[in-house]
Amino acid sequence: MAASEKSLRTCSSGHQYYKSSDCPSCPICEQERKPDDGFLSLLSAPARRALEHNGITSLQLLSKFSEKEILKLHGMGPASLPKLRTALKEKGLSFKN
Repeated sequence: MAASEKSLRTCSSGHQYYKSSDCPSCPICEQERKPDDGFLSLLSAPARRALEHNGITSLQLLSKFSEKEILKLHGMGPASLPKLRTALKEKGLSFKN
């Protein structure tokens, strides 16, 4: 498998970074946006953006969805589910059945 070529990009904030995919997100901006605490801080940037894009910004809102529904969100992968289950359980919540 050939290595993909990375191109130098500059985001609207002026950060310069190299990226090989078509994804427009700046990794420096994403790191700056990452919450310091809360359940969203446990997730990767794509998983966090998937929840935020769908208005799921609290565990109470998350508990209104099934695991299957969450996995259908673009950017959400199965590795995030154990983290989300644990966060819900700590607050006495769970995914919808």
